[in-house]
Amino acid sequence: MPLTLYGIPNCDTVKKARKWLDNHQLDYQFHDFRKEGLSQQNLEQWCHALGWETVLNKRSTSWRALSDEQKADLNQEKAIALMMEAPTLVRRPVLAKDGQFKTGFKDTDYQVFFNL
Repeated sequence: MPLTLYGIPNCDTVKKARKWLDNHQLDYQFHDFRKEGLSQQNLEQWCHALGWETVLNKRSTSWRALSDEQKADLNQEKAIALMMEAPTLVRRPVLAKDGQFKTGFKDTDYQVFFNL
C-alpha cells in the first residue's frame, strides 16, 4: 500500500509535512481533496482509526462558518456528513501508510510514525 498524504496544497501544515517527507526522501502520493475529492470510505476509515473528534478540525475557518444548528448534537455520522460536504473540515494533513493513519503534522510525531 503506497504512502499517501491527503490535504490541500495551500495549507501551511500540509506544506510542512510535504517538505518533511521530501527531506526524508520518502516516496508518497499527494491527494488534494479539494480537487480530487474525498471518499466516504476513506473518511470512515480515518474516523474509525483515529476517532471522528480527531479528524474533525474545530479550529478551521470552515468550522467557524457553520451554523450553531450544524454544530449541535455532533456524533460520528453527523461529523462525517459535514466533512463530506466541506472537506476543509478535515484536520490536515492526513497521512495514510499500511492501514495506519495520522492527522496534523509534528516533526517528532512523523519520526515516531516512520521509526526514524
